[in-house]
Amino acid sequence: MSDITWEAPFCQDGSNCFRLGTDTDGNGYIAIAGQEENHLTDSREALRALISEIKAGKADHLL
Repeated sequence: MSDITWEAPFCQDGSNCFRLGTDTDGNGYIAIAGQEENHLTDSREALRALISEIKAGKADHLL
C-alpha cells in the first residue's frame, strides 16, 4: 500500500472534522480527523464527488 498524503483537517462549524488524502496509486481517502487509520478508500473521482455534494450542503447531515 502506498503512503497516504493527508490534507489539513476540514472542520464544519468547529466540529465534525475530516481529512482527505491521496496516494500515488490514484486512490482517494477520507477519515475523521485523528482517526486516519480507520479511513474510507475509493477512487479520487468518487470521493471528489462526495465532498462536492457535502460542501454544496446536500449531505451536511452526514457531518
